[in-house]
Amino acid sequence: MSGSSRDHIPDVRDGLTHVERVVLHVLRETQRELGGRNVPTAMLYARVLEHVDQSQQELQVCLKRLSTLPG
Repeated sequence: MSGSSRDHIPDVRDGLTHVERVVLHVLRETQRELGGRNVPTAMLYARVLEHVDQSQQELQVCLKRLSTLPG
């Protein structure tokens, strides 16, 4: 697991980790830039790396978890 331990500890407010928040923020901003289109995973990964240190596999696990959250 890359990054600091705080990056992977769920927040008590909603259960999201720091990394998940970063991924969601970057995804939203990139979607806006692309006019609402889907964001290619490679593009998302490159932009997420500007904020947190994680492997491609860790991003895939994060995206899978986020896709199963209610809401």
